[in-house]
Amino acid sequence: MKSAIKISLTWFLFSFLITSFGDSQHTEHINKKIENKMATDTIKAYAYVNGLKMYYEIQGAGQPVIVLHGGFGNTGLFMPNIGTLAKNNKVIAVDLQGHGRTADIDRPIDMDSMANDIADLIRHLNLGKTNVVGYSLGVSVALRLCIQHPELLNKVVLISCPFKRKGWFPDLLVQQDQMGPASAEALKQTPMYQSYLKLAPKPEDWTKLVTKMSAAIQKEYDWSKEVAAIKLPVLLVCADADAVIPSHMVEFFKLLGGGLKDPGWQGTGRPVSQLAIIPGETHYTLFMSPVLPDVIIPFLDKK
Repeated sequence: MKSAIKISLTWFLFSFLITSFGDSQHTEHINKKIENKMATDTIKAYAYVNGLKMYYEIQGAGQPVIVLHGGFGNTGLFMPNIGTLAKNNKVIAVDLQGHGRTADIDRPIDMDSMANDIADLIRHLNLGKTNVVGYSLGVSVALRLCIQHPELLNKVVLISCPFKRKGWFPDLLVQQDQMGPASAEALKQTPMYQSYLKLAPKPEDWTKLVTKMSAAIQKEYDWSKEVAAIKLPVLLVCADADAVIPSHMVEFFKLLGGGLKDPGWQGTGRPVSQLAIIPGETHYTLFMSPVLPDVIIPFLDKK
């Protein structure tokens, strides 16, 4: 058991990085704004959506962009890059179910349900058609949102996550399969747990969260048929040394209509979706890459 827990800890190493950058019936606002030196003032608030009291932060003004963090992360996950995105966009950073300041509720960590949470938030905030950017776990939520509620979205950015479970490297799947309730105690030795203690409304739910996340990452899925039916513009982003198999990302791009033919010297046959591979990064560092805004912003701005 000890060796299993030790192996599984590598799946969560990226969370060390997360903690270095991250803190009416319908709406409960925190009546203050805080100074954010990276961009503009930040509005901190809660919304009651789909049975969940969801925490979110808003920076900037312009086209709405919802950003969704990775597993065991929080609104601070994209902190190095949110300021850049917020210069010309209204950025809404969300704490997903059981993460950050959003308390868990009596349901599994399920991508369909969490996608419905975000759909309700979009409607509640009257955002209209919205862009969404997801990383890792946030990709799964964003992709299900794209599949289940395409009418709410404008463009979608998916950073480092497969459309089926077998898109991860096999050795990583072995590590995921080692996770379980016993992992919670070992993970208390990590900065990730200290961040959870600081932010979570119910810190005693730590073992429950680890147990639910373990079940979520071990669940088999393959959304290839639904991905092939997506009509929205999608930007796929991965690292050149990602945890996702490179050929899988190419397959992902092909399902979205990319990489199927020469677009012609004038580019008239170019697909609406795009694929970006960031050099010198891994799955665990990609969200911090200074290159990321230079890839995302032109895609979102393109008419």
